This record gives sequence, structure tokens and C-alpha cells, in this order.
Amino acid sequence: MPDPLLDSLIELIRRTSAELPDDVNAALVRSLESEKKGTIAESALKIIERNIELAKRKSQPICQDTGSVVFYVQCPVGYDQIQFEETAREAVKQATKRGFLRQNSVDSITGRNDGTNLGPGAPAIHFHQHRFPQLEVCLILKGGGCENVGAQYSLPAEKLEANRDLDGCRRVILDAVLQAQGKGCGPGILGVCIGGDRATGYEFSKQQFLRFLGDRNPDPVLDALEQDILKTANELGIGPMGFGGRTTLLGVKICAANRVPASYFVSVSYMCWAFRRQGVVMGPDSSIQRWLY
Repeated sequence: MPDPLLDSLIELIRRTSAELPDDVNAALVRSLESEKKGTIAESALKIIERNIELAKRKSQPICQDTGSVVFYVQCPVGYDQIQFEETAREAVKQATKRGFLRQNSVDSITGRNDGTNLGPGAPAIHFHQHRFPQLEVCLILKGGGCENVGAQYSLPAEKLEANRDLDGCRRVILDAVLQAQGKGCGPGILGVCIGGDRATGYEFSKQQFLRFLGDRNPDPVLDALEQDILKTANELGIGPMGFGGRTTLLGVKICAANRVPASYFVSVSYMCWAFRRQGVVMGPDSSIQRWLY
């Protein structure tokens, strides 16, 4: 029997793996135009541009590291989350078999790779209920290289002279960019959470990747901080892949979460230029009605 939900999720995985969303493509085009002609930075961005075109044309993964598979699901009240998770796991398995995902997930104790991309915590699925009839599913494929350069700071951070205030947050966020250099496959995108605990801080920071690159933060204080970090980071000269240049970051997205007085965490998640993020709205029959990015 055909399974519309399974088919829709496989197509979501395929497109997320092989095609960058329009807002990311536009940011990369602007970056290429801003780099000096004949520089290594320009060459690096041209290679990235060719890689994006080739992956889309051949419907193949943009990067050999198709990364952690992370679903964000907005579902109606009463929706069968167990069935969705079972179907999502089957979709990941089939997408891997078809080559839309590389065989990236291994057992953390034995190192064994069974070739399915399935296991404890893989894929990761985050459910949120809403009072609307439609099902919205977003997918992020987050590579290991950019995940490795994420950072979490506990303020005050004496070595950086970072106190428990917005200037302290600014200092540690920029330090994360400096520490990453080219190791996160830049130009990158930052997702940041100020506050929360160690677990929720990172979780909220990654949810920032669901925002459009060109949007503006509705909180004027955080909006000013986002724009300042983006401008300052792009003046550091790190550039694409760490080769130098004007484009170190494509975007900065920041949120804040309540914290207990004893803790002041700043959690920084880093996404590489291969910003594989896509989403769909599904109809009552689980068919794709609209693409979100």
C-alpha cells in the first residue's frame, strides 16, 4: 500500500540534501560579488557555487557529510506522534539506501555503521503541537564539521573579560567565530541562545536555523546585537574556508531564554555554508502542499 507520509518525507530528505534554499543561495551570491576578484576567497566561493549547481542537477548530496538528521514537527493536537516517528525512521532508511543520505551514523561505543542512519537519537525528532489542522515538518541536516566548532560559554568568562551582560555575550560569540576559523566550512551561520540551561541553550540555538537569513529579530536589542556580530565578524578577515576575505558569516540569529540566577550560559551553534534546511506543509492526506523555504 502506498504511504503518502513516507513518500513526502523521502522527498523532503532528498530536496534538503541536494538543494540549498533560496535565501541561502542569495546570500552566497552576494558574498561572491563582494569578494575581491582574483583572491582565494573568490575562488573558494566559485567552487562552492559550482558544487551547489552540480548537486541540484544530479540530485545528489551537496556534501559528503550529510550530517545529523533533525526533524522539527508542528502537529495538530491529538496527532499520532508514534506513527510519525516510525515513518520518519523508515524514510531515513530508504533515503539512505537511495543515496540521498550518506551512511553517516555510527554506534558511539563500538563505532559500527549498519548503513541505515538509524540508532539511539538518530534521527532526532522534536514535536510541538499547535491548534491548526495542518502538519508542518522542517528538516535540518547538520554536518559534523560545523557541529564540532559550536561552543558554550558560562559567564563571566574572565579570560575574555566577558561579564554577565550584552557586551559579555558579544565577546564570547565573536570568540566562537575566531576559534572556528575555517574549520566549520565557512562562510557560516550562527544560531545563538542567551540563557537557558546547558541542554536547552543548545536546543534553542539550533532552532534559530529555522529562521530566514534575511529576517530581522523582533526584539530590537537582539536585532542590534545580530547586526553588530555579523558586521564585526565579516571584518575579521577570516573569510570563506578560513582563506581570508570579507565573508566569514552569512547570518547571525539570536534568541534569549530564561535562566536561573546562578547560571548565565551563551550557547553558539555553527552551521556551514551547506545550510541544508527545508520544510513542508502537508495536507490531510500527508501530501506536500507547500515548501517553506
